[in-house]
Amino acid sequence: MTLLVTGGGGFVMSVVVGEWLARDPANKAVILDRGPLDAAAENYFAPVRDRLTVIEGDVCRDETWQGTLDGLGITAIVHGATLTPISRGSAAEAKRQPEAEDPARIVDVNLMGSVRALEWARRSASIKRFVYVSSGSVYRHHGPDWQGEPLPEDGYVAPLTLYGISKYASEMVVNRYADLFGLPGISVRLSSIYGPMDRVTASRNFRHIPNRVAHMALAGEVIRPNSLDSAGDYLNSADVAAAIVALIGAPMLRYRHYNVASGEISTTGDFVRWAAEKVPGVRCEVTSDATANVVQDPALRDGMWGAYDTARLERDTGWRPRPLREAFHAYMDWIAANEVAVASGPA
Repeated sequence: MTLLVTGGGGFVMSVVVGEWLARDPANKAVILDRGPLDAAAENYFAPVRDRLTVIEGDVCRDETWQGTLDGLGITAIVHGATLTPISRGSAAEAKRQPEAEDPARIVDVNLMGSVRALEWARRSASIKRFVYVSSGSVYRHHGPDWQGEPLPEDGYVAPLTLYGISKYASEMVVNRYADLFGLPGISVRLSSIYGPMDRVTASRNFRHIPNRVAHMALAGEVIRPNSLDSAGDYLNSADVAAAIVALIGAPMLRYRHYNVASGEISTTGDFVRWAAEKVPGVRCEVTSDATANVVQDPALRDGMWGAYDTARLERDTGWRPRPLREAFHAYMDWIAANEVAVASGPA
């Protein structure tokens, strides 16, 4: 089988490509991205590069790539090409509002890019599954109604940002194409993702708490969070990739939307403690927002910031994430083996 991954040179999508190619030596993959693979991606894909085709093209300009795709025998699509204009993580970053810098481009890439991918897919009789990569940004900031319950896919959808709005709009377009043309399309809503291949790219420059804590610990830098109680549903990118590949291969899917998440809350304090198990002597000093190098509002603990319900995904594919501590330690090992640990410093 041949899998097309749009945005496949980026963070999570590169790990999806790697997982797909690792699953079966007969599998092939095609990456559509607006630029060439960077050095990190070339190194990551080196063992499987002979089964990988890379096409440079803007997802919004289908005339630059659709003719090339036609002859590649593509059987499934993961549409992950997106712009991710998020600003959080440090005191300096929190002052930025990146959505205001080029709002039209965000909507164009995130929504109309999806339409272009769907247009190509509906004309291809060989497509067995279309997976749209959405986000927990489509959810409300509060919910569910009953305290302690994980956030389900149905209800509680009320995006406030252009990113979340464009993601939800694309989900609805995927659903309508599925109804109109019989396209086997689904959407996955990712929680807060960290892990292998998490790096600065042209479309994403944001590091969640696990990324920051891991790099600071390995670099011997003092971790200065504004709170140890800040929380989120954090999932390793390798677990995301395993979930998406499981959805591609599932013989029957009963839903249009699937949460991909750990299903649990973990705090900044958890990650600091787990980092100290790998790097004894880790230094952590809770400080004010103005001087912190890890910033997140500790009051954000439910809705899109809380635990996501993954029962649908587990029921339809059998997928389960690794335990949180194990997944974080695996990421620290990956950094040590694949990156040069440098002090991140305040942004």
